[in-house]
Amino acid sequence: MVHETMDREQWLAWMLQIASPVLEALANRELKQRMPVQAKRDDRGGYTYLEALGRLLAGMAPWLEQDGLSGKEEELRSKMAHLAREAIDAATDPVSPDVMNFAIGEQPIVDAAFLAHALIRAPNALLGQLDERVKRNLIHSLKSTRSRKPFYSNWLLFAAMTETAIYLLGDDWDPMRIDYALKKHEEWYLGDGVYGDGPAHHWDYYNAFVIQPMLVDILRTIGPKFPEWSRLTPDVIRRAARHAAQQERLISPEGTFPPIGRSLAYRFGAFQLLSQAALQEWLPAEIAPNQVRCALTSVIRRMIEAPGTFDRDGWLRIGFCGDQEDIGEGYISTGSLYLCATVFLPLGLPSEHPFWHGQADWTSKKAWSGIPFSIDQALE
Repeated sequence: MVHETMDREQWLAWMLQIASPVLEALANRELKQRMPVQAKRDDRGGYTYLEALGRLLAGMAPWLEQDGLSGKEEELRSKMAHLAREAIDAATDPVSPDVMNFAIGEQPIVDAAFLAHALIRAPNALLGQLDERVKRNLIHSLKSTRSRKPFYSNWLLFAAMTETAIYLLGDDWDPMRIDYALKKHEEWYLGDGVYGDGPAHHWDYYNAFVIQPMLVDILRTIGPKFPEWSRLTPDVIRRAARHAAQQERLISPEGTFPPIGRSLAYRFGAFQLLSQAALQEWLPAEIAPNQVRCALTSVIRRMIEAPGTFDRDGWLRIGFCGDQEDIGEGYISTGSLYLCATVFLPLGLPSEHPFWHGQADWTSKKAWSGIPFSIDQALE
């Protein structure tokens, strides 16, 4: 039991190590003053702060939403939930020094959606406990993204996610933005648990960074509004479960995974979908929840403990495994990096859940140790 308790405590400590500088600065309305902006392009300062907030909260939200915690962890959860609500206020209050850009350029379309995803994942702790003034500011901010057109790619889901949050906030929402995104992704499904990023296939981690987590949560939240959306939901979850199984097999016995495709600076955020499958309990039958914990713990430890992951003030640095500024694309900046927090979704599971109990080898560790392991099977 000691190692099991330590795993949850370690995950929580890692998440708070990432989160605390952002939320504490925002609660004091000092994020723009404190957060460094590491980027290749000079324009990223107009976007990086909303990136940090939306992406961080998208990962923290299930833990913030948890009922039934006690003791030290509940004290931490209550404190961080308060800071998160203060951060949303600071980001959307027009007179705040940390008011964020939702209305200029294309990038805010993306990060308004990550913030919207956080609201969907914590409808009580975040959305439900905002006062009316903050809700009005938040709705105005989210709606201001409608003035620009998302790219013909996974970006369609950003517009759909934002509309889903506007629906939950009780304001006028646009079903067409959701319906179009859902229909296009049906067209872009390539088979065996993988979607194209638009009409083309990209060999990267965007099925887990964006596409499948957002498809699943949009449909779980608002699917019942229309029969055709409800009918789509089981297939979308089956595909997501298959891709989660593929992700679990990508984790080597040493806790590494292939550095394939763009946006590698999101680090272990590449496993958001696997974490979501564990959280929402639709892992395939051949994958035990605790083997996912053991695999992800190995990945997170290897990456987060690499020298240079953080600067001396605790802010993330661009890199895949350490300080590797050259792997950041032109759209990457300090705020972008906080998408890594989405790996921590299983902290939304209670401590007694099987995810947190027992040691188990993951598939690649079994395979390379000569231990029997399950045959991989395509999704027909």
